[in-house]
Amino acid sequence: MSRLAIGGALAGLLLLSVLVAWQGWHDVLGAVGQAGWALLWLVPLRLFTLALDVRAWQVLLGPAPGFSFLLWVATVREAVNRLLPAAGVGGEVVGVRLVRTRLPDTAAITASVIVEVLLTMVVLYLFCGLGVVLMAHIAAGMPQVGVIAASLALSLPLPLLAWWLLRHGAPFQRLERWSLRLLGARGTLAGLDGASLDAAVARLFGRHGALLRALGWQLLSYLLGTLETWTALRLLGHPVDLATAIAIEALTQAVRHASFVVPAGLGVQEAAVLLFGYLAGVGGETALALALVKRMREIVLGLPALLSWHWFEARRLRRRQPAPRVRPR
Repeated sequence: MSRLAIGGALAGLLLLSVLVAWQGWHDVLGAVGQAGWALLWLVPLRLFTLALDVRAWQVLLGPAPGFSFLLWVATVREAVNRLLPAAGVGGEVVGVRLVRTRLPDTAAITASVIVEVLLTMVVLYLFCGLGVVLMAHIAAGMPQVGVIAASLALSLPLPLLAWWLLRHGAPFQRLERWSLRLLGARGTLAGLDGASLDAAVARLFGRHGALLRALGWQLLSYLLGTLETWTALRLLGHPVDLATAIAIEALTQAVRHASFVVPAGLGVQEAAVLLFGYLAGVGGETALALALVKRMREIVLGLPALLSWHWFEARRLRRRQPAPRVRPR
């Protein structure tokens, strides 16, 4: 764990502690206790939206190695990104590693994950743009909405540059040549050469219909993911309409992804939910309770996923180990 990750985690934990103390831990826990065990319904709801993301990934990757396996891999990917100090990309690396156990084409797997992440960035801009429009209507005159809109506009060249580089810049061949000069090491991932990876990415970019279908599945996942916020607020005793739920969820996602330096977005996600809940007219203790409920859902879904990943890797390791040789007496 790097010093940057440790510093980010400590800062996030401190921020979370300040927020709970500010709102009053008794009021926050009281709001969660009022909802009770019904909050566990958020877990299958997240699995449903995660299944839509998997469908988008499957459009890019192909029918193999099977939907149920990819859904498990997606839960592990999310758990690594949400619960471990992996800077938001460790889950993708783990996902490639797991799918390679079922599909030998490493270039196709890696390219599908790269393009999927890029499509996610596009969907995030669309989703967050919708959130800005809705929040501007809900919280008219609030300067925070204008700041977020300006931030989205100013950061837009970054995904456009990434798209252009992947499409025309042969970035992985360049990375391979740089790695060879610097370290004397060849290959970008498990012996995969840059030319193969660039070619696989180019093939995916040429499948315009598949890209649009994957984009549609991901956008649908984000829109239906708003039901988590809508349902949680209803259970917490502060029901809102879907437009308000979309505004809170979209802008929280924008802040969460922008703060990738902080492991698991600890503290940052809670502060974002508190801010946007306040702008949307949700009480402070209810908004913070919503943030903690989201965090608890991540833990309830993520811990079993991490344990199953550990079991899967341990079983693979045992299979690779040669049987002990019995010495004759």
